[in-house]
Amino acid sequence: MKTIKIILVTLLFGLFLTQGTSLYAQDPMKVSSNVYKKILLENDKVRVMEVEFKPGMTTSWHSHPNHVIYAETGGSIEITEKGKTATAMEIKTGSAMYMPAVTHMAKNVGNSTIKLIVTEMKPMMHKKMNSMRPADKKR
Repeated sequence: MKTIKIILVTLLFGLFLTQGTSLYAQDPMKVSSNVYKKILLENDKVRVMEVEFKPGMTTSWHSHPNHVIYAETGGSIEITEKGKTATAMEIKTGSAMYMPAVTHMAKNVGNSTIKLIVTEMKPMMHKKMNSMRPADKKR
């Protein structure tokens, strides 16, 4: 009986981890390759992606850490964040925007192709952050 409980708890925990990852950590390069065209640069600090939205195109749900967007060409886009209603916005050519971490989908609702450069800032690992903290002072 005890073994069955352990197996069930392990399976439920595994299911929770799998579902949590699939709902909130979708890589735009994998799930929205129709729009996210290529990686221009990737290292342990950033990932820079080329994005091209033709009129009417929609991305799948995906996630970003904190990121910066530069508009090579602008247009009209509709963004829907997880748990919120869709928001329309006009992106101007040559503009840059900082965006906090988000899970969302997007649709080009205009008549022009939107070209973006998206730069994701990779979070520092907990271990690295701890090594940067000053040592506790002894009293």
